[in-house]
Amino acid sequence: MDAYDEVSNARREPDTPDATTTENGPTTENPAADRPVAADPSALDTSPAPEASSAPEASATPPAGIAALSLPHQIGIALVLAVVAVVTCVHIGMVFLHVAPANTVTKQHGQAVDRWVYPEFEQNWKLFAPNPLQANVAVQVRAEVRTSQGVTRTTGWYDLSALDGAAIDGNLLPSHTQQNELRRAWDFYVSTHDNENRATSSRGDLSQHYLRRIVVTRLDREQAGGEGAVVERVQVRSRTTNVPPPDWSEEQVSDKPVVRELPWWTVPGDDRTETRAAGTTKVNGRTEAGVE
Repeated sequence: MDAYDEVSNARREPDTPDATTTENGPTTENPAADRPVAADPSALDTSPAPEASSAPEASATPPAGIAALSLPHQIGIALVLAVVAVVTCVHIGMVFLHVAPANTVTKQHGQAVDRWVYPEFEQNWKLFAPNPLQANVAVQVRAEVRTSQGVTRTTGWYDLSALDGAAIDGNLLPSHTQQNELRRAWDFYVSTHDNENRATSSRGDLSQHYLRRIVVTRLDREQAGGEGAVVERVQVRSRTTNVPPPDWSEEQVSDKPVVRELPWWTVPGDDRTETRAAGTTKVNGRTEAGVE
């Protein structure tokens, strides 16, 4: 064997792993090739087989709220919400036109705006006035009633403002009615009548009816004249007292009350019907002003 053959044999690789080639002899079998190869335990997949789903998937969450209602109910609720939204927009627009400066719309539709706003929704900006009210105004009323025995008599003066004050005192959430209804009704009447109680505005009759209806309701609530008595006439008066200035002020004001009495008003049957329909709630305690 020459050098060329040795180099050639050195570069030659066995064709199969079962045979080996040696330099001194022929190819022989590799006995290790016939042995079985043991499996590597670490190479086996020991993860558990996925379990078959034995329970059905959870059902979808049922609808809640309006979506849970039937179609007719949903339509009804949608219509109610639409009506509420329209009325709210109309009310906001009417109040805006009422407090806005005079313009083309208010000149053409001023009466419609006034009919919507007065008297319940009238706006009062005295809170922001440079000279706010500096007097206490007490609204009082007395009535001529016909008792259940058929006797006609006149009651004492009921101080309605004192009743409202007693209801507000200690009440963390007093109602709008207790705070403003009577006061606004009196302001409405005074602003539409002169000192001789003559109407100075087209709303004079409206203000009188509004004030009369409120005092009749209050008298019925207080059971003026006793149970079963019927209010036939009412008379309203105001008692205005100046608020005393502070000690450091040099301002001098009169401490004498000013009384303004209105004429007697006959109570029509419509006012009594409205009072009965509104329902009566007896208030604990009554305040009658002293007759002067």
